[in-house]
Amino acid sequence: MTTTLDDLVRSAGLTAARIVGDPSVLVLDVEFDSRRVTAGTLFCCVPGLRADGHEFADAAVGAGAVALLVERPLNVNVPQVIVPSSRTSMGHLAAAIHGHPAQALTMVGVTGTNGKTTTTSLIASVLRSAGLHVGLIGTLTGAHALALERVVGAHFDLAVFTNLGRDHLDLHGSQEQYFEAKARLFRADLADRALVNADDVHGRLLADAAQVPTDGFTLSDASDVAVSPTRLSFHWRGHLVTMGIGGDFNVMNALAAATACSMLGLSDDAIVRGLASAAAVPGRFEPIDAGQSFSVIVDYAHTPDGLAEALRSARAAADRRRLIAVFGCGGDRDRDKRPEMGSVAAQFADVVVITSDNPRSEDPLEIIGAVRGGVPDDYSGLVVTDPDRRDAIAAAFALAEAGDVVVIAGKGHEQTQTIGTTVVPFDDRVVARQLLEMQL
Repeated sequence: MTTTLDDLVRSAGLTAARIVGDPSVLVLDVEFDSRRVTAGTLFCCVPGLRADGHEFADAAVGAGAVALLVERPLNVNVPQVIVPSSRTSMGHLAAAIHGHPAQALTMVGVTGTNGKTTTTSLIASVLRSAGLHVGLIGTLTGAHALALERVVGAHFDLAVFTNLGRDHLDLHGSQEQYFEAKARLFRADLADRALVNADDVHGRLLADAAQVPTDGFTLSDASDVAVSPTRLSFHWRGHLVTMGIGGDFNVMNALAAATACSMLGLSDDAIVRGLASAAAVPGRFEPIDAGQSFSVIVDYAHTPDGLAEALRSARAAADRRRLIAVFGCGGDRDRDKRPEMGSVAAQFADVVVITSDNPRSEDPLEIIGAVRGGVPDDYSGLVVTDPDRRDAIAAAFALAEAGDVVVIAGKGHEQTQTIGTTVVPFDDRVVARQLLEMQL
């Protein structure tokens, strides 16, 4: 879409914006990465966590930018749109240049600490099963969408809240600010209706302060629940739901998806069919079977609550055999959660294997030490530490006996490991399968 700069600003609703320079310049696109700027682009100078987009204005103009979105005037020879916040304004401009596409779509936004990716995938599966065309954007392709204003310019028909635990406090600063970031999705300017986990205290807080019509889902909506590492079933609204994914925490994810789809107008029968057709989400309680005598599950759990959920579900599948947990904590991230992760692992697992999980610029041994510090002194199980993640997984497999369950947590679908400034290929699922095949 081509439009003049002043028409674009007007269509974006930026009433506080001030244009300096020629407002009639033609704009073809909106971009915030100077490396992707082409002729006719409006380049957004956004202050980031590590760099300030204003510093790349000259490069953007050199690449063909015809105008800039700025928070302060710059010495450049193209028109500038001066706004209080480039990050907030950018979304509105992007929506406007593309004709406000959200207005022509049914939009569902899912937020929370755990379960977002699985819940959105289940919703998508139900909608596709009903014959609808679906696009899916989530943790597998982006993150921090609310805190970094990445949903500004969109409007959701339905906002869904899964739960709130401890995560990303290195970005948010406190649990209260973390919750506030999630709560933004439930404002009337972003959503028409809401669905919240009524078993979670933060879900109830959202419902109590709701600006939009809000429904809740709860574990009591399901009865006759049966769960294994690879399957689950339960009754919902008089219907038997069967699914080819395991983990008891996925019952809540399925209830969230089912209730959301019901609010979107799908019949209960269509929802049950859609859930039955859903495939396992990569790296989410994903079983790895190479013919070994023990179970291996790879899961993305990287928070205390997430790890507890994964281990609790695996414990139920262990059938009185041992549970072995392999996990670590990321470097340059929330340090305070590290001992909590160690404590959670000791609470549920018989063997705790602590290793690296993207140590980044930190000393892996210091991170492991902090996690180890959370394991109680009277822990009766075995604790193994190894900064080499591949060796740690191999150690877990060497300890595993027939019927045991090994949970490899933290990375899930991720395919790399960041050590210092070096990014190396590493996929828990691939490594686990390779090691298992070597044992057979």
